[in-house]
Amino acid sequence: MFGGVLAFTAIDNLRNLDEMVGYAESKGAPEPERTVPFISGSLLFGGIGIAAWKFPRLAAGAVAAFLVSVTPAMHDFWAIDDDQQREQELIHFLKNVALLGGAIAFLRIGQDD
Repeated sequence: MFGGVLAFTAIDNLRNLDEMVGYAESKGAPEPERTVPFISGSLLFGGIGIAAWKFPRLAAGAVAAFLVSVTPAMHDFWAIDDDQQREQELIHFLKNVALLGGAIAFLRIGQDD
């Protein structure tokens, strides 16, 4: 289920690529036209890899790398003045931190294979 949700998220990012690139651009992400498809692809790889249990450590590492690189840049709740928007960014930030915890757990579990 964990991997499936991540893969779905990545597919959604890729299906709405223009919107995701625009959002990344608004957050000051470097070269969003190149980085957004690349990191969404790494999330897709990681999600499918975890779900299918193929290369589990590599897949979990891809997910962790995605979350570590994206979370503070895209969900910088501390820099938002609007209360409602800040709350939404905080929710996304905390969700990603929880997902990172899951990815780290899968990194450990994947060592046994």
